[in-house]
Amino acid sequence: MNLNLRTLLIASTFVALLLLGACGREPTHPSLPPGTVVLAIGDSVTFGTGAAPGEDYPTQLASITGWAILNHGIPGDTSAGLQARVDTVLSETNPALVIVEIGGNDFLRRQPEAETKENVRAILKRIRQTGIPVVLVATPKFSPLGAAIGLLPDSPIYAELAEEEQVPLVPAIFARVLADPKLKSDHIHPNAAGYRKLAEGIAAELVNFGFVAKK
Repeated sequence: MNLNLRTLLIASTFVALLLLGACGREPTHPSLPPGTVVLAIGDSVTFGTGAAPGEDYPTQLASITGWAILNHGIPGDTSAGLQARVDTVLSETNPALVIVEIGGNDFLRRQPEAETKENVRAILKRIRQTGIPVVLVATPKFSPLGAAIGLLPDSPIYAELAEEEQVPLVPAIFARVLADPKLKSDHIHPNAAGYRKLAEGIAAELVNFGFVAKK
């Protein structure tokens, strides 16, 4: 057998085993019943820029889960901006779960990823200090070439933070949406269909984590 082909087969088998293991993993959190107050915080992607009111991902996720999801996305927000307001938002909303999506504007402004990572770390730690569980949504680092070929990998800081801070991560969903022209309103924002895909992808991971009961 050709060495390269043999290597590819081994790698493919390894990935398949990892996926099977992920599908069979036990939930790590208790499920939250319909009506539970959940906070979605972030930037314009959480806000819903690029779609009509009610087509943002938190609203669509609420329709899937039955939760009362409060949308505290602010267009143009950065990791530093969210860090500065997270205490106020938590005290105003008193949620049972927080979903964090942030970092895209940092990348667009060429802020060092190490700085963004530490800001996001501070946000996660502050939320966890209150005893509220938090889920992190990975953001791709925008690349014109990646967008052109339909391949936008997540910035590595999110997987690193998920491991280092032991928080659930929603990987790749946002990147896949932005890599599909049919799901975008512009080069950095989903359209209504894109936000639906984002909501569905987040919901699927929430089921895996245990926050949403399996049907």
